[in-house]
Amino acid sequence: MFTEKEFISEGATLRGRWYKTDQNQNAPCIIMCHGTSATISMGLSDYALEFQNRGLNVFLFDHAGFGRSEGANPQTINPLVQVKGINDAASFVKTESSLFNGKIILWGDSFAGMLVLVAGALLKEISGIVSFTAACGLKRLEIEEENEKFLKLKEIIDKGDFSQLEDLSREGPMPVVSVDQTSNPSMLIGIQAFKWFIDQGGKWNSGWENKVTRVIPKTAAPFTPFLTAPFIQVPTLMMIGKDDEMPQIGKDAQLAVYEKIKSIKELYEIDGGHFGALYPGSSIFFEAIEKQVSFIKSHI
Repeated sequence: MFTEKEFISEGATLRGRWYKTDQNQNAPCIIMCHGTSATISMGLSDYALEFQNRGLNVFLFDHAGFGRSEGANPQTINPLVQVKGINDAASFVKTESSLFNGKIILWGDSFAGMLVLVAGALLKEISGIVSFTAACGLKRLEIEEENEKFLKLKEIIDKGDFSQLEDLSREGPMPVVSVDQTSNPSMLIGIQAFKWFIDQGGKWNSGWENKVTRVIPKTAAPFTPFLTAPFIQVPTLMMIGKDDEMPQIGKDAQLAVYEKIKSIKELYEIDGGHFGALYPGSSIFFEAIEKQVSFIKSHI
């Protein structure tokens, strides 16, 4: 079903799986990455299989420090490190030119749904973006001097070596989910988050750990899709969860980011809140698959 592959990002070996479809040389490749602390075995491998069965190649990888990937700071979410990983994944995929038709689509869910809206603006030679339940924040941000700050953010990410940057904020180490927010508070709260992570992370050999640190580096330009969305130049599907229950996600912010995208775009609201369509085999799982495949084949 897949071939194990790896690449280097910021000196770390990142590992993933290449799902080759029939007639692979005539099909694009979707680069898939997971959201907050998850791993490729938690729902995303099921998406990859469905994309493969519908005529699309997939390269699915674990972020640095998570799952099967190495990293200087295990179990640490750093948005700069993760976007750099997406950029380096795209560079790696380009070297596999005999395995696909040269077109690359970025796909991310939750926190990674936000990351691909940043990486997709910074990267050249990609052909599309699928952003799924993106964590765009809680309110609209107005960015002054967009052009200058966008170029500065690109410069920061291209340069790498993010360990030299000061922390704007740091949380953890702490549990990803917890049943007792009083004595053992977690990064994600809510019974839906707890249920999904325990269910999917509890799969055999998932590589998931209920431990995470979140770092936001201090940068001269804000790391936000509110800055990068106007610079996206490829067809973009934003799929959002109806009545998304995650406290860190606001629909108004998602819609405001969507408004800023100037390229071909589509907004699709799917039932099930934040996690419903991430349960493999459910009716809304297949609804999400069909919509995403339809968008890709129609516009890319």
